[in-house]
Amino acid sequence: MGEKESEIERIEVLGETCPVPLVEVRKAVRKSSDGDIIEFIGDHPASKKEIPMAVEEMGHKLLEIEEDNEKWRIKIQIKGVEG
Repeated sequence: MGEKESEIERIEVLGETCPVPLVEVRKAVRKSSDGDIIEFIGDHPASKKEIPMAVEEMGHKLLEIEEDNEKWRIKIQIKGVEG
């Protein structure tokens, strides 16, 4: 992990079901600048599939999807957004 932890915005959506996690993704993306890294942490199975699809649809970069039991982490990088 060569990244500085302070540069990654973390958003927890644990216990939230659709559409809340996706809404939080869209809100975070709107507030971000090009190159920002955002990590979403949640546990809703459908959102684990929907978030990566939405991120790619919006033109951003999916960096990582990590699973730990019921919980998942999705890390994205913002591309070409004016903040």
